[in-house]
Amino acid sequence: MSAGSARPTRHDAVDRLAAPVTVLTVCHAGRVHGTTVSSLTTVSQEPLLLTASLQEGSAFAHLALSEGRFAVNVLSSGQGVAARRFADGHRPAGSAQFDGLAWRPDRYSRAPLLEGALAHYACRVRGSFLLGDHEVLLGLVVRADGGPSGAPLLSYGGELVTGTPESTTSSPPYVPDFHDIHPRERTAL
Repeated sequence: MSAGSARPTRHDAVDRLAAPVTVLTVCHAGRVHGTTVSSLTTVSQEPLLLTASLQEGSAFAHLALSEGRFAVNVLSSGQGVAARRFADGHRPAGSAQFDGLAWRPDRYSRAPLLEGALAHYACRVRGSFLLGDHEVLLGLVVRADGGPSGAPLLSYGGELVTGTPESTTSSPPYVPDFHDIHPRERTAL
């Protein structure tokens, strides 16, 4: 609650929404870039579409829109350092922001996939919308793979916390690769 107030504010209430912490990555014109996002949401299962809310005018949004594709790294509970690094507005630019982190390029987006992430999603940009003080990026998942099983890193109450799932699976649900993509999306690739 706010200092001096006995009633929770709207901000206090919103802080009680637990959200998975992800690092979105992009490779545009040979330049890699990443940003931490805790507002990634599935908006459609068929075809599989994700939205990510970014600060209006973010460098990531500009690069992803220019490239037309990006990757999502769903962070595990042990990746708090990476989450904080990519949330730091004063981190180095380009590949230097990935120094000391194990990663490999995604075969579709060429964007960095962080080792140890619970899952990776390769996305094609389907749109971008300005809503309030954020830019919402819409991505069509064209490929997904699972990393190690484990607890997710969550954002809750303005802090990074460990999620404790009741059960864990070794991989995310099957997502079709390019040749099995939803018929409405096949012609757009």
